[in-house]
Amino acid sequence: MIFPEDFVWGAATASYQIEGAVKEDGRGQSIWDTFSHTPGNVADGDTGDVACDHYHRYRDDVGLMRELGLAAYRFSVAWPRIQPDGEGSINPRGLAFYDRLVDELLTAEISPYVTLYHWDLPQALEERGGWAHRDTAYRFADYAQAVHDRLGDRVADWTTLNEPWVSAFLGYGNGVHAPGRRDPGDALRSAHHLLLGHGLAARALRSGGAGSIMFVVNSAPVLTPAQVNDPSAVPSEADAAAVHRIHALLTRQFLDPVVYGTYPEEVLAAAARNGGTGHIQDGDLALINAPIDLVGVNYYNPCVVEAGPGLPADAAWPGSEDVRFATADAPTTAMGWPIVPDGLSRLLVRLSKDYPQVGLMVTENGAAFDDVVENGRVHDDDRVAYLDGHLREVHRAIEAGADLRGYLVWSLLDNFEWAEGYRRRFGIVHVDYATQSRTPKDSALWYRDVIGRNGL
Repeated sequence: MIFPEDFVWGAATASYQIEGAVKEDGRGQSIWDTFSHTPGNVADGDTGDVACDHYHRYRDDVGLMRELGLAAYRFSVAWPRIQPDGEGSINPRGLAFYDRLVDELLTAEISPYVTLYHWDLPQALEERGGWAHRDTAYRFADYAQAVHDRLGDRVADWTTLNEPWVSAFLGYGNGVHAPGRRDPGDALRSAHHLLLGHGLAARALRSGGAGSIMFVVNSAPVLTPAQVNDPSAVPSEADAAAVHRIHALLTRQFLDPVVYGTYPEEVLAAAARNGGTGHIQDGDLALINAPIDLVGVNYYNPCVVEAGPGLPADAAWPGSEDVRFATADAPTTAMGWPIVPDGLSRLLVRLSKDYPQVGLMVTENGAAFDDVVENGRVHDDDRVAYLDGHLREVHRAIEAGADLRGYLVWSLLDNFEWAEGYRRRFGIVHVDYATQSRTPKDSALWYRDVIGRNGL
């Protein structure tokens, strides 16, 4: 099972999850620093203060990437390292770290894929309203320009936002992520301002000569319980309406404005019921509709729904009245997420049909399991099976016509898993947080062999 000759194999991480060094070299405070240090927000009271200490160990980590044969490494820049207050003067020591990291990657012949925003908003901007405040979008564009000015001579591949649905609706809707706010109107406004920030940043990147611009979503096929294991199952009219609406709120809310410059009517209706649509100003959609090259797809599991007459909207889903969020009949990971590999091929094929103007890349795919080190090895057969099953579906999607350019496993390292703290391990490399020693798991060695043969 061979992949296209130019298929990109890599791995992904995020700044707050691995870097540590939260008070070094002029870094400011982020919303995740504040959130994780607030009792009750994160499992076991964990924080990202040290994480994987990647800030000091990046050379060794790049060496691991080279040994595994990675062609690409997707990492995010910590905005508070570049602008401690989210605006104004640039912190040269913060940029210098990413200078060193990019140079180390290039020396190892690994392409750097830079993500500008993976959820660590400067706390100073949150105190002025955060993403619910329109000005944050313009501050983000300024920050994007500053990072590109410094790294653009060596970095060709740029991502503006990672999973804006999560930033908006888990951060401002149900509050389980930073900044921990719970207001459906703020969540919808934040979603729009994130999109506006993307459009402004994409224009700044393009004018600076960026080679490729990507926008990353946490998309998933929206299915009824019956459709999870039977794609041919025909839903009732009410269930089909629930599927259609949730797909609009999860995926089309972001990709329709970015690719087509329009909002789905379901999103506008949700906004009208939660504070109105006054935050969507004339000209915004034209700005958001800046040309991009790729859509990054982060896939872990399908979204399963059915009609639920009389149910109120879920806090993370403004506009989801009369919808019941259900579970899939499937094995689960340590996160409790159902393992449905063919959900990935269904998703990729649909996205290619709905948005043929842009290429696709799987920018995150992976699983948390309860890994144990035994005699210096981690025998994570369950993760190997998970990755193997999903890569077969990636290949199936390509054969079905999906314009898919690459696959980046989540994650290179075990790390700080947001509200789950350090209880959940997604890495293909085990991290002993007490000693910071790294141990490639069996899945890492398996993935190295997949890359070496460009196939399964």
